[in-house]
Amino acid sequence: MGKAAALCGGGGNSTRGLVSLLSAVPCLACQELPAMSAEPGGRGGGGPAGGAPAAAPGSDTYKGWLFKWTNYLKGYQRRWFVLSNGLLSYYRTQAEMAHTCRGTINLSTAHIDTEDSCNIVLSNGGRTYHLKASSEVERQRWVTALELAKAKAIRLRNNQSDDSGDEEPASQSDKGELHSTLKSLSSKLEDLSTCNDLIAKHGAALQRSLSELENLKLPAESGEKIKAVNERATLFRITSNAMINACRDFLELAESHSRKWQRALQYEREQRIRLEETIEQLAKQHNSLERACRGAPGLPSSTTGITSTAKGSVQSAKGEASDEDEETEYFDAMEDAPAFITVTADPKHHRRSGSNLSGASEGHPEEWNLEDSVFESSNQSSYNESTCKDLLPKKRRRTRIPDKPNYSLNLWSIMKNCIGKELSKIPMPVNFNEPLSMLQRLTEDLEYHELLDKAVKCESSTEQMCFVAAFSVSSYSTTVHRTAKPFNPLLGETYELDRLEELGFRSLCEQVSHHPPAAAHHVYSKRGWTLWQEITIASKFRGKYLSIMPLGAIHLEFHSSGNHYVWRKVTSTVHNIIVGKLWIDQSGEIEIVNHKSKDKCQLKFTPYSYFSRDVPRKVTGVVSDADGKAHYVMSGTWDEKMECSKIVQSSHGSTSTEGKQKTVYQTLTPKVLWRKYPLPENAENMYFFSDLALTLNEPEEWVAPTDSRLRPDQRLMESGRWDEANVEKQRLEEKQRAVRRRREAEAVEALEEGKDYEGYIPLWFERKVDAVTGELICVYKGGYWEAKDKQDWSMCPDIF
Repeated sequence: MGKAAALCGGGGNSTRGLVSLLSAVPCLACQELPAMSAEPGGRGGGGPAGGAPAAAPGSDTYKGWLFKWTNYLKGYQRRWFVLSNGLLSYYRTQAEMAHTCRGTINLSTAHIDTEDSCNIVLSNGGRTYHLKASSEVERQRWVTALELAKAKAIRLRNNQSDDSGDEEPASQSDKGELHSTLKSLSSKLEDLSTCNDLIAKHGAALQRSLSELENLKLPAESGEKIKAVNERATLFRITSNAMINACRDFLELAESHSRKWQRALQYEREQRIRLEETIEQLAKQHNSLERACRGAPGLPSSTTGITSTAKGSVQSAKGEASDEDEETEYFDAMEDAPAFITVTADPKHHRRSGSNLSGASEGHPEEWNLEDSVFESSNQSSYNESTCKDLLPKKRRRTRIPDKPNYSLNLWSIMKNCIGKELSKIPMPVNFNEPLSMLQRLTEDLEYHELLDKAVKCESSTEQMCFVAAFSVSSYSTTVHRTAKPFNPLLGETYELDRLEELGFRSLCEQVSHHPPAAAHHVYSKRGWTLWQEITIASKFRGKYLSIMPLGAIHLEFHSSGNHYVWRKVTSTVHNIIVGKLWIDQSGEIEIVNHKSKDKCQLKFTPYSYFSRDVPRKVTGVVSDADGKAHYVMSGTWDEKMECSKIVQSSHGSTSTEGKQKTVYQTLTPKVLWRKYPLPENAENMYFFSDLALTLNEPEEWVAPTDSRLRPDQRLMESGRWDEANVEKQRLEEKQRAVRRRREAEAVEALEEGKDYEGYIPLWFERKVDAVTGELICVYKGGYWEAKDKQDWSMCPDIF
């Protein structure tokens, strides 16, 4: 039956008059016009085509085909998905619904993200589904269904778990009233749609009649035509009245329930805010109690509950955990790596029975006491204030910068249109920056360079590895409060930090590439070590969080021993981009390899979770030699300190819930290798800069004209003149774009002439194949410090 016939089955008094009129003048409803479609506008047809969700009658179940990412070998595979009762399940075929479910994700605690026009990402804890629809329309249908199912699941969960007594759960009568209201609104919307179609139809007929009336020639015809016009005008007026009445009924019904819905929405919003505040408060209290418990003097220290995985499994496709089909083959080199537990052994007992130890480490346990010249005891800070006083710089450095202005700016208003883009390509005002460039942030990793100075004195390569591991962790300590982004360096921008006389090292950075952004770094220390790296930052904004993935290897070589260490950085994630307070987490693994002795250290950065009983920001690891024998256990947090415990015995423990056998390491008392320096006074108003960070942008004489200290927009921002800094930032970026366009034109011209075009060539670094990793990286070719001594900067480009 069509829309006109549908009106006979229900509606209000206004539609009954319309039905009576249509039955009285059927010839006018059909004469000279095509018959009404049974479904105007194509609405209400059969089930959705293709993979679009199909709703079962009288239920909230949706079914359909989607493509699910499995692995890099098989890519996306077609799967049958069923959405029901807040759960999304999938099967290989529809026939499998009767016996085999391949995976299920609970939407009440899941995050729903959209990567592009056809992709959907569902994540719930460690489980992530990467889905793809066949079209953008189909994707939107699924997203709508998933969002509705998630909202309903959250509402049901809150109703079931709400024992506060603030409001009684919804009764059956309330649910019936809501269902009846929604049914009435749906009926009124149907009436409005029908009336709209009829008005359009009769209006067109009336217009044709009026046109015919104007073209009349014979008076005899005029009477009949005028009569037809009058009848159609009457029909059009009655239809319009029915439309008006239907609109009035709909508005009255909507207004009568809008206040109730507003109150319900406000209540839900307040409950959510209250729950977030409660969870945050509980997390803070739990953290404080845990730290107080660990610091209590009367507690026994025979066991430490450090349980982690020595080597974590390789991350699945898309960089997140994901369910796989049963037929999937796993190529996971680290999957069988055992978990470990450390137990602090009694030193006296092991002195008596030293000959009976398993020999996990070379020599006798007494040697641990002989190493105190290098390893400091656990009740002392490795670098306390007295140590700092011994390293007081000869030159007086500044201890404060102008306070950060109180500018309010909505981050989401700028970044909502940048989802999926790289951070370096997002035009950001200085309001979200800190007055340091990425080159200066890279140099800031040297804040705890004393760890490398101590590592030089180690005779054992495994002992030296402990200090290198602590140094690799210490570089993240400055990020715990630093949620602002540094300035993206201009191509050719440099930064030097010459502390050769004060601290024994000098550092040079240069921006060697703009797309992708890459910076080369070289550090020489006269105390016996050299560090170099080329870091490329890959970043993705996902709406709720921002992932920053540093790419490139860090090389460290000790001059006397020739030990050459290589490692890579972990992923940094900025959370609460949309709502809440920004916070940063570090997660992933670092494998440090000594390519001379083949010693290794595997460090695991555990992701932070409100609901985990682990210490926040935990880092654990094991130092082993070339034969795989474990010598030291590393433990601590990347924002506070790192400890090292010597292993005296190892044994196989119980099997974990994941089927992996744990290894129990008996260790001596841990030694603190690194502890974070306290922040300076008033740090919260100075971008949470450390003492070293406060001096990085301090003006200095004789530096290169491309040095970050001379960057005008950064200098204006540090002075608190943010409006001027934004104008200057736009000028510099446009100047850089003009240079890039000119370089591209030169490349095209050279190509047309059949000539080679080298492109941009870094000034102080050159590309070479690294002998250890086989990668093509930028290494320092020399000449900068000699040019500084001569003050000959004629080769430097004009970038500011």
